[in-house]
Amino acid sequence: MDVGARIKELRKAKNLTTQELAKMTNISQPVISRLETNSRAADVDLIKSICTALGISLTDFFASETQTLAPSLNRLLLAAEKLTEEEREQLTTLIKTMKP
Repeated sequence: MDVGARIKELRKAKNLTTQELAKMTNISQPVISRLETNSRAADVDLIKSICTALGISLTDFFASETQTLAPSLNRLLLAAEKLTEEEREQLTTLIKTMKP
């Protein structure tokens, strides 16, 4: 697993800059950048801090189901997680009307 790419993917899905994530995690922005480029190894404590800030579990971070999806679909799924159940139902209805 490319931990750096996963951090970047999840950060972008939440529309956060590296500076914003740094403030949320109390990890410096340069460290966040080095983690995302795999210039620095990510230990469990760093990953836990990032997961907490992003509102996900370690299990979600390391889940393999989303890794096989295209990045654009990953972003859609991560964005959909922030929706309420009612909003998800409305989105599902909208998508069904778009089918050919």
